[in-house]
Amino acid sequence: MGNQVPDIVIRRLPVYLRALNHLEAQGVAITSSQELADNLGSSAAQIRKDLSHFGEFGKQGTGYHVGYLAKQLRRILHADRTWEVVLVGAGDLGHALIRNQGIARRGFRIVAAFDNDPERVGARVGDIIIQNSKTMRQEIKARRIQVAIIAVPAQAAQGVTDILVDAGVKAILNYSPIAINVPPAIRVQYADPVTLLQRMTYYLS
Repeated sequence: MGNQVPDIVIRRLPVYLRALNHLEAQGVAITSSQELADNLGSSAAQIRKDLSHFGEFGKQGTGYHVGYLAKQLRRILHADRTWEVVLVGAGDLGHALIRNQGIARRGFRIVAAFDNDPERVGARVGDIIIQNSKTMRQEIKARRIQVAIIAVPAQAAQGVTDILVDAGVKAILNYSPIAINVPPAIRVQYADPVTLLQRMTYYLS
């Protein structure tokens, strides 16, 4: 099913799930596509069309049961389990990611972190002890970790990526300000704050 669904639809599902989690935390039991659209700056028709790729989750005139729809979206996104994540790059950003409890609450647990700086290796950040990058490949293979976060300088990103892919990682969140080359089966998402800021400053006078 996943291969038949446009990627842009998959990208919107976590946004819908975030909105539903917020409604659920407020004690809201029932919502509508229009209410979700108003909250997200989207359109009700777009939300209904996106959800229709995966089945029927609501009833006309009744709307969606918030808890049920959230549960189904977690299932679709495979977010109904905890994913072990490896972090490469233990600088300021890496430290912040390790300490970010919101990541863990949403089902992604950083279980290992690596760096090649001797001054960082061996340091403890939260519950994580930073390991030498030289042990990265065997550690990932041994734990069968499929998800990784890269937070290294641009010049190191491709080399790190090659090791991760060789070790069996299937999904990479890249904070390095450079595009990385991966085989077709590997999923990559980019999180460059400067790029996002520049998209906004275009509209400023």
